[in-house]
Amino acid sequence: MQRQNSFHYPSSPSARLRHRRRSNEGIPEDLKSNGSHLLVNDRNKYKSMLIRAYSSIWMIGGFALAIYLGHLFIMAMVVVIQIFMARELFNLLRRTHEDRQLPGFRSLNWYFFFTAMFFVYGRLLSQRLVNTVTTDKVLYLLVSSLVKYQMAICYFLYIAGFMWFILTLKKKMYKYQFGQYAWTHMILIVVFTQSSFTVANIFEGIFWFLLPATLIVINDIAAYFFGFFFGRTPLIKISPKKTWEGFIGASVTTIISAFMLAHIMGRFSWLTCPRKDLSTGWLHCDPGPLFTPEYYALPGWIPTWFPWKAVTILRVQWHAICLGLFASIIAPFGGFFASGFKRAFKIKDFGDSIPGHGGITDRMDCQMVMAVFSYIYHQSFVVSQGITVESIIDQILMNLTFDEQQLLFTKIGQMLQDRLIPQ
Repeated sequence: MQRQNSFHYPSSPSARLRHRRRSNEGIPEDLKSNGSHLLVNDRNKYKSMLIRAYSSIWMIGGFALAIYLGHLFIMAMVVVIQIFMARELFNLLRRTHEDRQLPGFRSLNWYFFFTAMFFVYGRLLSQRLVNTVTTDKVLYLLVSSLVKYQMAICYFLYIAGFMWFILTLKKKMYKYQFGQYAWTHMILIVVFTQSSFTVANIFEGIFWFLLPATLIVINDIAAYFFGFFFGRTPLIKISPKKTWEGFIGASVTTIISAFMLAHIMGRFSWLTCPRKDLSTGWLHCDPGPLFTPEYYALPGWIPTWFPWKAVTILRVQWHAICLGLFASIIAPFGGFFASGFKRAFKIKDFGDSIPGHGGITDRMDCQMVMAVFSYIYHQSFVVSQGITVESIIDQILMNLTFDEQQLLFTKIGQMLQDRLIPQ
């Protein structure tokens, strides 16, 4: 007797149709489309565009205010974005029924979140915090001790959370609890990996945060409008509203914008100077060759009526082209990844905190990819790799006590004095 399978696929056409309808239940309509629902064919596209534009104006206004206020306020904005992203991602796999049986279990996610925040920002800002309190001996000793033992403190905080998790394990809930534990750690890796690079870019000079972030915004807006008016050819199945027309138009716009914006931003020391401490005052520094204008004479075939005979170009503008290429060609794949991720969980957006855009995570998918590249590019191709006076001073302030620093100062002074005295 032949063994029968437990699953039977309907044989008749009508039964197959009913089967497909049942399998598609619960899936949002726009997730079922595979290229047929382009923006040019969307009847509600103008209403959607107005809502999206209204939200964008508010976001750009808040972003510009944070830029004006300075490094610390930009970092605070990044922290707020992290919290919203974590909340959206935590809720993605949350089950209300299971959570009711595990009182306090949701608090464990946030405990790990703030422990990771203390570790990441402690490592990033430790040197700048020390530089801020060097004038106060007591506060300097306190901060130096905190910086020295910060890693040990974070480790024991994590171990306390690990023990908390073990003690909350409940019979018949093991799979859900361990799934949440793994999901929490994945969220921490995703959120804090990109944020650590973002904050590092901010203190290297707001320019290295502002330009890449602006290029992603420009690319996103340009892709939307080119696809809105000209989109006809679907780009990728996983994101059906993306078109080749939008992708190509946005790429050209982003690269040109990168070259032009670098010229504008590079002329403001407030944007180009690195921040070595946690103060909030205005910055003034030597721009260096990277932000020094270079004059190029125009070729002789330019018509005589043309008003300019030479142009000024900053060296950083050539680096900006590389950032523009990445922002327009590679960074959008962060958005495609997010689209596939949402399809896997059968959701339209990660949240609804931004009307017309979805959640904060929906706006940060490409920014995360861009922030990492910007930092790696800056450290690899822009920053000089040799030992500098600033790096030596930073190591002295970080690793030597106040008395040891005074002794070092005395010995260096004596050595220099011996060299200057003729034999």
